[in-house]
Amino acid sequence: MLQPGFSPFPTLTTERLILRQPDITDDREIFLLRSDEQVNRFIDRPRAITVADARQFIDKTNAGIAQNDRLYWVVCPADPKAGLPGRPVGTICLWNFSPEMEVAEIGYELLPEFQGKGIMQEAVAKIIDFGFQTLNLKSLEACVDVDNGPSIKLLEKFNFVKTGLSENNEIIYCLIK
Repeated sequence: MLQPGFSPFPTLTTERLILRQPDITDDREIFLLRSDEQVNRFIDRPRAITVADARQFIDKTNAGIAQNDRLYWVVCPADPKAGLPGRPVGTICLWNFSPEMEVAEIGYELLPEFQGKGIMQEAVAKIIDFGFQTLNLKSLEACVDVDNGPSIKLLEKFNFVKTGLSENNEIIYCLIK
């Protein structure tokens, strides 16, 4: 469980992105992410069938945020002209916190048309910094399907190292502060 003190939810910004808490108006984008065959190829979860499924997920996620057991951001391109975020193109989260609040798991997803543009690299860098500097985590973990080359490459770019293989045939990566 997270330490108290994340009210309001931490909105994070990078040069090109705004990372913010999801809201119900993100239902279409969350549906696209959770129903896209390419996005879900390497993720073990039920695929969204309807926009109502996405709304349920948003409600469940925000309930978890309110209970301080996860941090979950939608990844939005910043609109430099208006100073406002665009619509979400992906998500990134910290969850599965250890009881001592020293370790968390990072997870992320990005719509296919936005992959390969450095967006997730920028978001992951921000979340690593937030996890280590703000939350004072000692390490971050990630579980990646053995066939998910782009995700493996991304984690290794940030010096995550392989520490094992999960029972679901996922590579477990770890980054120590």
